[in-house]
Amino acid sequence: MKILWNDRIVDRNECRIDPEDRGYQFGDGIYEVISFYNHQLFKLTEHMERLSYSAGEIAMDLPYSTEQIAENLKKLVELSDKADGQIYLQVTRGYAPRNHALPEKADPVLTAYLMHHPRPLDAQKTGVAAVTAEDVRWLRCDIKSLNLLGSILAKQKAVENGASETILHRGGTVTEGSSTNVFMVKNNTIYTHPINNLILNGITRRVVRDLAEKADIPFREEAFTTDDLMAADEVFLSSTIMEIMPVVRVDGQTIGTGRPGKVTKTLVQLFHEFVN
Repeated sequence: MKILWNDRIVDRNECRIDPEDRGYQFGDGIYEVISFYNHQLFKLTEHMERLSYSAGEIAMDLPYSTEQIAENLKKLVELSDKADGQIYLQVTRGYAPRNHALPEKADPVLTAYLMHHPRPLDAQKTGVAAVTAEDVRWLRCDIKSLNLLGSILAKQKAVENGASETILHRGGTVTEGSSTNVFMVKNNTIYTHPINNLILNGITRRVVRDLAEKADIPFREEAFTTDDLMAADEVFLSSTIMEIMPVVRVDGQTIGTGRPGKVTKTLVQLFHEFVN
């Protein structure tokens, strides 16, 4: 496997990370997951903008310009033997003697590699199940940081209950999923939590908004409750890996008709047309 290590593409076994790298010891870093379709990186500019935002919010300088990073990612995709897949990109603050305070000097370390999660085309036809849980993560979910233990435990709850995702809420107000943005449809109108520090402004979430506008489907960035969620006509998720995914059961309760709804199916179809 080839790895982008800083500004060089090397064999995986050539990549070396110091044990005192702050990403390893503190989760002091940021990341992006970027899809590519037909060897073309999807929404690359938006991903680079969000990477830059996350770096700024944790007072970390990127080791290279976003333009240079983007060009290196394109080179990595060119090496892929598959037309579709994803890139995992990570930047840590780098090596420094272990101390909670930010080091006066550290050289950030960038790594990126290819993944090949298959597109979820079959699951989009049938929909998936979800469970709910209290959102106990930190209050800066707008930063795509490496601190994902809260999300890991939430995802594990889904796995243990035979579901695909855990939908999180704070005091009954739905925020997002463990690794997704969450939407509900009521009376042919889409609702999703507004952009603030409690959710990640997902790249696919933005595509959903644009596709809804294209299809003349009302789209409201307005908080809703778990009671609203259970009474919704449709529920769906969005993420780089799941794309747009219908949810047909939550906590064992059927949502709507128990099948992907009209609005969700329209968005899935428009998304497929867009990436193709």
